[in-house]
Amino acid sequence: MYWVNPYWSRATFQPVWSTSTPQALDMIKEAVQGERNDELFYDELIKLAPNSEQASIITSIRDDERGHNRMFRVIYKELTGQEIRGISNEQYQRVESYTTGIQRALQGELSATEKYRKIWFGLPAGIYRDTVGGIILDELKHASKYNYLFTLNHDKI
Repeated sequence: MYWVNPYWSRATFQPVWSTSTPQALDMIKEAVQGERNDELFYDELIKLAPNSEQASIITSIRDDERGHNRMFRVIYKELTGQEIRGISNEQYQRVESYTTGIQRALQGELSATEKYRKIWFGLPAGIYRDTVGGIILDELKHASKYNYLFTLNHDKI
């Protein structure tokens, strides 16, 4: 059996989600700039919820997302010295129905984990990387909550 020192072999290995710090900062900026559409989406979904329990679940997710945006803004400011300005040029897409909305939200949460993993990889070790790790865990929690909501409403598709 051969033993390989992991520190020697790491120098050439690059995960598929490998990201540089400048790329990670650009991704943070893009994520934050889309927050207005996210707010419209969550507010619309909350209004479409069939009962207060489901509305409360979505409200808690929306509130978490607001906190994520604040944390991303602080990380960006502390690493670049600049505020994130501007909003996304992306046109807001209205929610067709509650069930299609929660499906879209679930896909959005899973997509966010992919993007945030790249951001995480591009940040230096320490508080900023740890914070993004916590945000990723929240996104996975949100995906689980949307799966729960979808299960409650699957008969209405």
